[in-house]
Amino acid sequence: MGGPTLAMRWFHRLLPREDKFFDLFESHSRTLAAGADALHALFQPGSDVARLAQIVVDKEHEADQIAREVMQSVRRTFITPFDRSDIQDLIQSMDDAIDQMHQTVKTIGLFEVRTFDPIMREMTSLAIEAARLTEKAVPLLREIVSNAGAINAYAEAVIQLEGKSDQLYTDGLRDLFRRHRTGDAMAYIIGSQIYEHLEKVLDRFEDVAEQVNSIVIEHV
Repeated sequence: MGGPTLAMRWFHRLLPREDKFFDLFESHSRTLAAGADALHALFQPGSDVARLAQIVVDKEHEADQIAREVMQSVRRTFITPFDRSDIQDLIQSMDDAIDQMHQTVKTIGLFEVRTFDPIMREMTSLAIEAARLTEKAVPLLREIVSNAGAINAYAEAVIQLEGKSDQLYTDGLRDLFRRHRTGDAMAYIIGSQIYEHLEKVLDRFEDVAEQVNSIVIEHV
């Protein structure tokens, strides 16, 4: 029997490579890290809030494009590195994390906030840690079995960060209430919204970690 026809060879060239998914996941993880860096910098005293907010917005748009490419590739690829639904859930959870960063800066812009509580800055530091851990962990999916232990450790570390974020969220709301209970109610409302968005950023990173961990469980 002869080899594949010229038409068939061209057809296969048009199909996405299986490893393209890993390239896209890793690109998306870099947008998460860059977005978290800009978010953290924005909360520092004297920061250029408008410029740093725009960086977060730009990274969110970049991440959206990557997520769309993943979704398109899932439909076009015959053989995927792991279950299609897992691929979709993973990229969606990653995209939700940068979306929450975007929501945070939208709230800041809407209410023209220019000064931030120290606890808020602590929460953005946790976001950087979670983003960096995710950026390091995502490439490990290329060799799931051999990297299972490291991936599990990553998931546990992000879960611990989310727990710290929950406590900071509670502490921040308590501090807001004490400072504004007899004064500026609007300052409390705006501050509580920012705290809520920051807490959700860590929640979304935890979702990413749990999704990565579930993929490992299916393959080990």
